[in-house]
Amino acid sequence: MSKPPRRVAQVVRLRPEHEAEYRRLHQEVWPSVLKTLTAAHITNYSIFLRDGLLFAYFEYTGDDYAADQARIAADPQTRRWWQLTDPCQQPLDSAARGELWVHAEEVFHLD
Repeated sequence: MSKPPRRVAQVVRLRPEHEAEYRRLHQEVWPSVLKTLTAAHITNYSIFLRDGLLFAYFEYTGDDYAADQARIAADPQTRRWWQLTDPCQQPLDSAARGELWVHAEEVFHLD
């Protein structure tokens, strides 16, 4: 029996003046970015928007989360993608310096 996936939730603010651009970018995510995410064992990935807050959820099915996150961060196409999406985002007050998306704590789950 395989282990259950690691559930990951993250949040960041969306700059209101960039909402249309952010939506447009995510209507046609680059295939190379999707391929990198899949190779890093990211599945069931969704991003939601409410009142200027972006909420991302994905499941991680690999064995070394840190290494796979580093692989994503090292990918040149993903880095180019982030050059387009990062200016659309504003970190929460609780984010560490240089951090955009912050992890949200899971307080309830029902299978």
